[in-house]
Amino acid sequence: MTLEKTPPASTAPAGPSSPSASSLAWARRRGSVTRFWKEYRTHRAGLLGLAGLAFIALIALLAPLLVGGEVQSVTNAPGTALEKPSGEFPLGTDQFGRSLLGLLIWGARISLTVGLLAAALSVAIGTLVGVLAGHYGGWFATVVMRITDWFLVMPTLVLAIVLATVMSRSIWTVILAIGVTSWPTTARLVRAQTIAVESRPYIERARALGGGHGHIMTRHVLPNVMPLVLAQTTLGISNAILTEATLAFLGLGDPLIISWGGMLQDAREAGAVSSGHWWYLAPPGIAIACVALTFTLCGRAIEAVLNPKLGVSR
Repeated sequence: MTLEKTPPASTAPAGPSSPSASSLAWARRRGSVTRFWKEYRTHRAGLLGLAGLAFIALIALLAPLLVGGEVQSVTNAPGTALEKPSGEFPLGTDQFGRSLLGLLIWGARISLTVGLLAAALSVAIGTLVGVLAGHYGGWFATVVMRITDWFLVMPTLVLAIVLATVMSRSIWTVILAIGVTSWPTTARLVRAQTIAVESRPYIERARALGGGHGHIMTRHVLPNVMPLVLAQTTLGISNAILTEATLAFLGLGDPLIISWGGMLQDAREAGAVSSGHWWYLAPPGIAIACVALTFTLCGRAIEAVLNPKLGVSR
C-alpha cells in the first residue's frame, strides 16, 4: 500500500510589486518640491525676484547670440569715444567706441558666474565647518569656532583685497578671494542648526543602531540643514556680486574680461565722473543693484517658506 503524496497547497497569486525604496524617496522629494513651490508662489516679492533673475540669466546665456564676442574688441569698435545714447547706441559708447549696451549684456555672464561660484565656495566651506563643529563639539569645536570668529570680525572686503593683491589677477582669484573670506556667517548658522538636529531622539536611535559619524552627518544632519544652506546661498550670491564689483572697481579684477565692476573702473579711469558722462556710470551700477535685489528677494522668500516663524511679509 503506497501513500499518495498530498499536493502542495497552491500559493496565492502574487499581487502588484511594492514600490522600491528609491521610488518612495523620489516621490517624497517631488512632494516636497511641490509643497515648496506652492508656498513660494504666495510671496509676491519672491516671484518678482525670480522673474527678474530668470530674465537676467536668459540675457547672460544668450549674450553670444545677442551681441557676439566682438563687442569686447577695442580695435574694431563701431563708434567713436564716449558717444551719448542714440538710436545706434542706446546706452552710448565707452572711451574706445564700444557699445555700452553690448558690454553690459556681455558683462552679465562674468558677474553672475563669479557670484554663483564664489557663493557656492563660501557656503560649501561654511557648511563643512559648521557640521563638523556642531557634530564633534568639545575642544575641536572650540578651536574651529575661535578661528571662525577671527574671520567674522575681520572685514571681508579687506581680506578679499589682500588675497586679490598677492595672487595673480584673474577671475579665479576673485572667486577664491570672495569664497574663502565670506564663509563664517554660514558656519555659525549651520553649527547652530546641527546642534539642534543632533538633540532629536532619532539621532540617539541611529547611534544606538551602530550609525557612525559619517552616517549621522550625511544621512541625518546634512539633509536637515540643507534648507538653511539653500537660503544662505541665495543671499550670499548678491553679496558676492557686490564684492566682485568692488574688487574690479578697485582695479583688482582681470583686466582682460568684461564685468560690471570692470565697466565702473573703466568709467572712472576715463573721467566719466568729472566729465558728466552719466551714461557710462549709470547702466552697470543699476545692473549690479538690480541683480543684488533679485537674489535678495528670492532669498528672503525662501527663508520665509522654510522658516514660517520669520513672518516675512508677502
